[in-house]
Amino acid sequence: MLPYVLRRVLLFVPTLLGITFLSFALLQLAPGDAAELALGGGSSEAEVSQESVARFRHAYLLDQPIWKQYLHYLGPFDLSGEGHAWFGGSGAHSFGGLLSGDLKSEIHRPHVRVADELRRRLAVTVPLAFAALLLGYLVALPLGILAAVRAGTAVDRASVLFVFALYCVPTFWAGLLLQLLFGATGLGWLPVIGLAPEGASPVEVLRHALLPVVCLAYGSFAYLSRQMCAGLLETLSSDYVRSARAKGLPERSVIAKHALRNALLPVATLFASVFPALIGGAVIVETIFDLPGVGRYAYEGLQQRDYFVVMATTTLSGVMTCVGILVSDLLTAALDPRIRHG
Repeated sequence: MLPYVLRRVLLFVPTLLGITFLSFALLQLAPGDAAELALGGGSSEAEVSQESVARFRHAYLLDQPIWKQYLHYLGPFDLSGEGHAWFGGSGAHSFGGLLSGDLKSEIHRPHVRVADELRRRLAVTVPLAFAALLLGYLVALPLGILAAVRAGTAVDRASVLFVFALYCVPTFWAGLLLQLLFGATGLGWLPVIGLAPEGASPVEVLRHALLPVVCLAYGSFAYLSRQMCAGLLETLSSDYVRSARAKGLPERSVIAKHALRNALLPVATLFASVFPALIGGAVIVETIFDLPGVGRYAYEGLQQRDYFVVMATTTLSGVMTCVGILVSDLLTAALDPRIRHG
C-alpha cells in the first residue's frame, strides 16, 4: 500500500504545477492593470501617478515577462532585485516562492502574510466543511438505502422528490431564507451573523455553526443519495446476494453484511469531489453569514485583483482536490480487497 500512496503523491506534483501555471496565466489575461487597480482603488487612470504605478509594477515584477513572474512566484529562487545573486539580484533575499513555502504578502496589506491569513481562515472553513460533509453522508446514505430497498414505491418517489427539490434551491436563496426564518426577524432561535465569540460554550459554537453547515450540506443530499441507491440496487441483483437470500438469511442481514459494503464503493469515490466542492461553495455561505473563511478570502482577493491571494487559494483548492482523490482511493482499497491487492 505504501508504494501505491507514494506513486500517487508524486503524480500530484505535475498536477499542482499545471494548476498554478493556468491560474497565473488566467490572472494575467484578466482585463485591467493590476498596478492601477491596486493604487487607484477603482478610480480612473488620470488620478493615479504614473510614477507610482511604475514603482509598483517594478516591486512586484509586473514589468517583467510572464515566465519570469511565474518562476518568481513558484520559487524556490527569488528573482526580484533583492533576490538570488545568480539571477542578478542583490542576494538580500535569495529564496522565496511557493516551493520554499513562501506565499508572499497581500498587495493591499503588505504587512499581512498570505500564509498566516490562510491558516487563520482555514480554522473556520475546514471545520464547517467537515461538518457539512458528515451531515451530507449521514442524511444521504440512509435515504439512498431506503430508496433502494423500497424501489418503485411511494417512499422511493418521495425521497427523490425531497432531495431534488433541495438540490434546485440556490445556496444564496436558502441562506437568506434560513436567516429570515431563524434569525431575529423570524423565530429568533439562532444567530445568523458571524462566529461564536472566543471562549464561548460548545452549545453556543454549535448554534452559530448550524445554519452555515446546513446551507453547505443540503446540496449534496441528492447526488450522494442517488449514487447510494444506484450502487445498492446494482449490488442487490448480484449472484452472491441471491445466494445469500436462497440460504434463508434475513433481508436485513443480506443488505447489511453482503450488499452494503460493495454498494459503498461509488459513494466512497465521491469524497474526492464533494469535499473540495464544499470548500469552494463556502464563498457564498461565508459571505451570507459573514464568516472569515477561505472562500470569502478568495472572493475578496479576486475583487481586489490581489494575485497572491487568488493564487494561494486556488493552489489550496488544488491540494484539497488531490488529497480528496487520495483519500477516496484509500477508502476504495479498504472496502474492496481486490483493489488493495492489485
